[in-house]
Formats: sequence, C-alpha cells, structure tokens
Amino acid sequence: MENSTNNEVTNNADIVTKIPVVSKKVIIPFILITSLFALWGFANAVTDPMVQAFKKVLELSNSQAAWVQMAFYGGYFCMALPAALFIRKFSYKVGILIGLALYAVGALLFYPAAITEQFWFFCLGLYILTFGLAFLETAANPYILAMGAKETATQRLNLAQAFNPVGLIAGLLVAQYFVLKKLQSDDIENYSALTEAKKMLIKTSDLLVIRDPYVILGLVLIGVFILIAVSKMPQAKDEGGIPSIGDTFAGLRKNKKYVLGVLAQILYVGAQIMCWTYIYQYAEGIGISSDIAANYQFIAFIVFLIGRAIGTYMLRFMSSGKLLMYFAILAILFCIGTICIESVYGMYSLVGISFCMSLMFPTIYGIALDGLKEEESKIGAAGLVMAIVGGALMPKIQGMIIDAGGTAVNDIKIVGVSEVNFSFILPLICFVYITWYGLTVHKNKSLS
Repeated sequence: MENSTNNEVTNNADIVTKIPVVSKKVIIPFILITSLFALWGFANAVTDPMVQAFKKVLELSNSQAAWVQMAFYGGYFCMALPAALFIRKFSYKVGILIGLALYAVGALLFYPAAITEQFWFFCLGLYILTFGLAFLETAANPYILAMGAKETATQRLNLAQAFNPVGLIAGLLVAQYFVLKKLQSDDIENYSALTEAKKMLIKTSDLLVIRDPYVILGLVLIGVFILIAVSKMPQAKDEGGIPSIGDTFAGLRKNKKYVLGVLAQILYVGAQIMCWTYIYQYAEGIGISSDIAANYQFIAFIVFLIGRAIGTYMLRFMSSGKLLMYFAILAILFCIGTICIESVYGMYSLVGISFCMSLMFPTIYGIALDGLKEEESKIGAAGLVMAIVGGALMPKIQGMIIDAGGTAVNDIKIVGVSEVNFSFILPLICFVYITWYGLTVHKNKSLS
C-alpha cells in the first residue's frame, strides 16, 4: 500500500514537471507581452538619473528635483485602480494598448517640454508616461499568469519578469552614456556663476540631450503598439459571471494571503529602491567616487538578472513560498554585512542584495493572486501595482536617517556605524517581513 502511494506521488510529480511553462499555442503572444517587461524596466532605470540631471541643468534644489520621482511614482499610484477597472470591463489586450498609447504620449511630450524649457512640462510627461506603465503592469502581470496552467503560473511570471532587468540595464546605459556624459552643465565646475546668456545656451543644449532618449522611446512604443494591435491574443476567461465590484473588494479584503502579499510588495519595492538609490551615498561613505559607484550599480543590475534566471529555474523544484523565504533570509545576511562592514566589502554585500531581490516581485505577485478568479485578479493586480508607492515613501525615511547628523553621510555613529550604514536597517526590516510571509505561505498553502 505504501509503495502504491509513493508511486502515485511520483507519477503526479512527473505530470506537473511535464506541464509546459509556456504552451506553443501562446508563444507569440507571450513574447510580445514579455517585451513590455523590458520596456517598463527601461523607463524606471533611465528616469532615476534624471533627478540629478534636472537639478544641475535647471539649477533646482533637491526638493524641487525630487518632483521627478513624485511624478513618476504618483502616476503609478493614481492610475493603477482605474486601469484595473477598465481592464475588468474590457480585456487585457485593450488595457495593454491603452497603456502603450499613454506611455508613448508621455515620452513624446518631452519634445515640446524641451522647446518650452519648463520643468513642470517634463514632470507632466513623466506623470502621463507612468499612467501608461500602470496600465501595462496591471494588465501584463495577471495576463502572463493566465497564459497557461495554474501549476506553472508563478514560474511563467518569473520567466517574463526576467526581461525586466534587461530593460533596467539598457536604461542605465542610455542614461549614463547618452545623457549624463553629454551634459555640458555637468562639465563646468561653477555653472551657476556663468552669465545668463551662456547658461541659456548650455541649458537649451542639455535639455535636448535629455529629450532625445524619450522621443526615440516614444517612437519604439508606437511600433510595439501596432504589433500587438494586429496580433491575435488569447482571451483569459473567468468561470462564472462577473461579480460586483463591491463583492470583489470584500473578497480581496478577506483573503489573508492577498492582503499580506500587498504589504510584502510595498516593503519589497521600498527595499529595492532604497538599495539602488542610496548605493551612491553608501559609496561616498567609504570614499568611492560617484563614477565608480555607477559601476557597482551596473553590476547590481547584472546580478539581479542572474538571480532572476536562477530563481525561475529553481521554482521547478521548490514551492514559491519556500524559495521566497530562502532568498529573503539571504538578503537579511547581506543587509547585516552592508550595515556592519564599513569598507568595500560592505559595498559587495549591498550589491549582493540585488541577487536576493531578483525573485521577490514576481513571486510575491504570483503568490498573492494565486487562487483568485480571473475578474478578482484584475482588481487584485491593481493593489499590487499600487504597492509601488513603497518606492516613494521608504527612501524618504532612509534619507532622513542619513541626514540625522548633517549634510555628509557619515557625520555621526549610530550603534557603532555611520548613519548611512545604519540606514540599511530599513531594508533589513522589510526582508524580515518577507521571510515571514514566505514561511507562512509555505506552511499554510491554503491561507485565505
């Protein structure tokens, strides 16, 4: 009897492993939707350095330049739920086309913005651009989950998300070599002391440099829009009728795995942005220049890509909750190294965190939406996209810790280390929660 049971378990395992991650029937639609993951990764990476670029070119204060990030994350937060309601009423394909259109419009607005030389116009372009990103992320993530068997859904999403760091790397390279290195205002030590006429010429030239990548991106997006518009895309169907929006919200609130997953996503995105944004301040604290720090950030993106590939493969042999827990535990260890080691080895630990983070967003996403009906997933996806607001809130708190002793990053010691090192206790706390979430899901798969 025992042997019979063991054989049955083995046979079931064989059946699961034989289920394709992506069916041949949907391979073309899968490739097209997967390309979107690289496109919004590009937008994220190319926009981050623009805070420093606008600050220099337009002679803005730190708080004024921060409107770049506020516009970027604000667009995500404001549009995620309306996008979900729209997709719920129509379809994933329509939502993706609307997203691409808004993305392209926002990027192309950099052309008139450069002509007017008005900072608010650039911020408006970013705000509309991220309206499009909110549509894309709200539609594409659950659409990928729905493109095949439920048993391989999380693995399929990790595979698609593996192309996100490809976009991140491309965006960082474009920002470094086609924007930041071409800014004339950055080559002049005392730019603010120039005459107004000279500054006007430099400003006009530099704003055109900032404009060009976005305009080219807008044209590429129009091409992708046409490709998806003329392609036949599979329709994900829900079983039964569409529940009322009130019933959907009520059901999501009662689903513990989803609610806890949204919190995990908020903390993950916050941790990711903190670890990537403050790598420059960490470098400053140990005497590494910004140019060298940029190389470490590039390496972090490469490590992130490698981690995503390894994590996707490992999901074939391990439950998503258990693997999430292991990656989060490793992230905690790297965080401890980042905090306690005040040398280049601490920087190595900070870069190592990116390997651990690689798996987290798509895995938390897949776990949180697991078991939801198709129409619930469309609304549930909005909450997980709105969780990106963690990337706007938590870095602000970390910045306050770094500023605790003054303008430098290592004015004072906190618990025996400089304030910039100590500030990474915030990502550590985030990873502790994510570890608990992964363990809870692994132990109680039916959590609802």
